[in-house]
This record gives sequence, C-alpha cells and structure tokens, in this order.
Amino acid sequence: MKLQRKNRLRALSLGAVAVTGALALTACGSDDNGDGDKTSGNSSAAANAGSVKCDDAKGQLLADGSSAQKNAIDAWVKQFSQACKVQINYKGGGSGAGVTAFTQGQVAFAGSDSALKPDEVTASKKVCNGGQGIDLPMVGGPIAIGYNVPGVDNLVLDAPTLAKIFDSKITKWNDPAIAALNKGVKLPDLKIQAFHRSDESGTTDNFTKYLIATTPDNWKYDGGKAWQAKGGQSAPQSAGVAQQVKQTSGAIGYFELSYVKDGLKAVSIDTGASKPVAPSSESATADIAAAKVVGTGKDLSLKLDYKTKAEGAYPITLVTYEIVCDKGNKADTLPATKAFLRYIASEDGQKILPSIGYAPVPDEIIAKVRTTVDGLS
Repeated sequence: MKLQRKNRLRALSLGAVAVTGALALTACGSDDNGDGDKTSGNSSAAANAGSVKCDDAKGQLLADGSSAQKNAIDAWVKQFSQACKVQINYKGGGSGAGVTAFTQGQVAFAGSDSALKPDEVTASKKVCNGGQGIDLPMVGGPIAIGYNVPGVDNLVLDAPTLAKIFDSKITKWNDPAIAALNKGVKLPDLKIQAFHRSDESGTTDNFTKYLIATTPDNWKYDGGKAWQAKGGQSAPQSAGVAQQVKQTSGAIGYFELSYVKDGLKAVSIDTGASKPVAPSSESATADIAAAKVVGTGKDLSLKLDYKTKAEGAYPITLVTYEIVCDKGNKADTLPATKAFLRYIASEDGQKILPSIGYAPVPDEIIAKVRTTVDGLS
C-alpha cells in the first residue's frame, strides 16, 4: 500500500513522518547511545507527560535492542516514567541482541531496525503463549554517513563510491571517483578510515540493503545484521561508531542522524535526482512515505525504497520496530507494555521525534500501530 502524497504532506505538517522506530522497546532495547542526546531541554517533550494514559501500568519493564532508536527511547521513557511511575530499563545492546533477548523470554519487548525473520517468528511462539512476535514500526529516520575530513565541509558520495570505500577499494580521500562527485572541493591526500559496527545491528542490515539494491556490482555480499566486508575498523553500537569517527582524522562511518553532532558532518547522497540529498527528518520522510506494508495479520513490517530517485528523498533510511507478542504477553508486564507503546505511538509521542533527528511514522501506518497496540493480550 503506497502512501499518498496527501498523507505525506499531512504527516510533515504534524512534524511526524518518518519511520525508524519500533526498535528497542519490545524485546531488545535500542542500540546504545549512552552519550546520546537526552532531550532534557526539549520543551515539547516536557509538555507531553500530562497526556500519558497509564491505565494499570506499574512495576518495571526490561527491554533491549536497537541502539538506533536509543535517543528516542530516552526521551519517551523520561515522559512516560514521570507520568506513570514505571521503570523502563532499555539496554540498547543492538538489534541482534534485542531479538535474541525477546525470543528467549528475557524482555517484555524489543527494538529492532530489521523485521523479524521467519525463524525468529517461529522462536517467538515459544514465549508468546498462543501467539507470536510482531513488528510495530514506531520510529524512522535516515542513516547518516558521518565523516571527519579536515577542510571538507560539504561532501557528496553515491552508492558505488560508498560501496568501494566500505569494501576497502577506495582508500584515499582524493581518489578520482570522489573528486568527480565534488568538483571545486579541495580533497586531502589522506587515508580513509572506514568504521562499521562490531555487533549485530539493524543499522548495518539497512545500510547494506541500500548498497545491495543500488550497486550490486560493487557490493557482492549477502547482507544481514553482521558486517561482512573485509577490512575497515569496527566499534560497538551507533554511539561507538560515531565516537570513533569524531576522534579519527579521515574517518567515515554510518549511524543515525541523531549522532551527527559535536563537529561531525554528514554526506549528501547523489541519487540521480537533480540535487544531492542530505539526511534529515524531512528527506527520510519523503522516502519512508512510499514504503509498503508487507507484514501479514497484525505484523506491520515495511518494505522501503532504497533505489528512489525522487527529488528530496534520502535513500538510506531505516524503520525501527518495537517487537512484542500479539497474544500471550506476560500478565505482570502487559499493562505497562501496552501503556508505553500506546504513548510512543500517540500524536504526542511521535511529535518528539523531529527535534531529536528522527522521523515520525506516517499517519496511515501509525494509525494501524495504535489499533494493534490496543488489541495486544
């Protein structure tokens, strides 16, 4: 189901449109982001606590998963916990860790930047009494390609060049392929230091899906949560990669837009549109708004368009899913799980996202998420 242009514009006007969320709350906390933006000064976030419906929520929730959504989770938890007196411990160990924790019954819900695979759905049936794990898209946004190249404030790359950089085929910043995309820019004779995730990550999965879809001749790997290309350097979680790029001259890495700060800059992508596209909530929304729901039943997993050439659409996006049982949730954690998911899917919960570098889920999709959350049992 393609979202109509009308829906996209409406979502943008609400400041809530992209989708990368559902990452860490359901069974695997988000990616990490321990040093991320906590949004403690966000006035719109502060205004939302009074609108939270706690119902019978109480006690403590354990969650693990995507680090990509960690900054969003931090902001949501702050508001929800103030209103409902529920303690939520979101570990943020990465999407892979979150899904594993969920299928082993260790967490109430998990966050993952990749939808559950068939074998993971099968495994979830052992902990979801009479039901199974489902994917609820809750937060979206761009995967930024952050770089640290002295003297270069604006950098344009395309899919073939990115693939060659992260596959150790292009090793100097003044390589002719990079120069051709950046006419008039003085590129240094500096070694490229490419950083990737050391842990299993939905961010890696989505980044490599982009490379596979757009430049298969230059990226001959299968993809998935684990990094497969040779060479490069690694760091755990999005915060770890961002930190390494920040402190290493000549570095480049991939992580969510909310980590682009403190001197880091982000690459604009040449997609074939009239102008290169920079990562932003708006440009990610333009891509995510064309996503198709491919999940069945109550599952709302999405198929993104990595090959878009639409004007102003940023192609390297992800959606973070909150993973939860459709039926058979534990009785002692179900009320708090439903209350928390209901809040983050609400208009107030989604409104927080653009100010911290994320994209809200489009109206048509988030409406389905709300209905599904209400029916969890």
